[in-house]
Amino acid sequence: MATSSPHYSRAAIAHLRRADPVMARIIEQVGPYQPARRPERFHALVRAIVFQQLAGRAAQTIFDRFVAAFEGARFPTPAQVLAMPDETMRKVGLSRQKTIYIKDLAAHVAGDLLNFRRFRWMTDEEIIEHLTMVKGIGRWTAEMFLMFNLWRPDVLPVDDLGVRNAAMKVYRMRKPPTAKRLRQLGEQWRPYRSVATWYLWRSMAITLPDGRPSPRQ
Repeated sequence: MATSSPHYSRAAIAHLRRADPVMARIIEQVGPYQPARRPERFHALVRAIVFQQLAGRAAQTIFDRFVAAFEGARFPTPAQVLAMPDETMRKVGLSRQKTIYIKDLAAHVAGDLLNFRRFRWMTDEEIIEHLTMVKGIGRWTAEMFLMFNLWRPDVLPVDDLGVRNAAMKVYRMRKPPTAKRLRQLGEQWRPYRSVATWYLWRSMAITLPDGRPSPRQ
């Protein structure tokens, strides 16, 4: 997992500083925009499914056991996943439901129904539509994939509780904003809503979706 800055970082920070005084203060406190980047595709989505509704340490243990079950492979191919018996996947700690989800993802990739090479020509919403065809992948997971795997600059995960709580705090709201209110607030951040989202996460003492802890500012 690499940490660096996308090519649009300087333009994004300049825009957010001009457009929103509250965001400007957060940027001053947090510093440069340096999101983690996961260049993986199939690997990242399998990991996202494994980590659903589990504490980080427990999920990582299951994920490591899953990968280790494919001897000699750095990470299994979709074909290898499809060939693995469900019973073996259950033995590494995967639930029946997550086994179904991972195999459905593998089937989509192996059958070219989900082709990551096409993503460079697709809009964010088209990619979300494709990813959510897979069982177990919802909109939030697809949005995290756009932000941390594809480094798309203008994603606003309005259903993310961390973003909503951060917005409530820094904009001094009485309660977390609704999805509609957050979209309205985010209009001033376009076309760099991913960057604004990252700064909102960083403004709170929470764990980022990329797995790194965010220190309290």
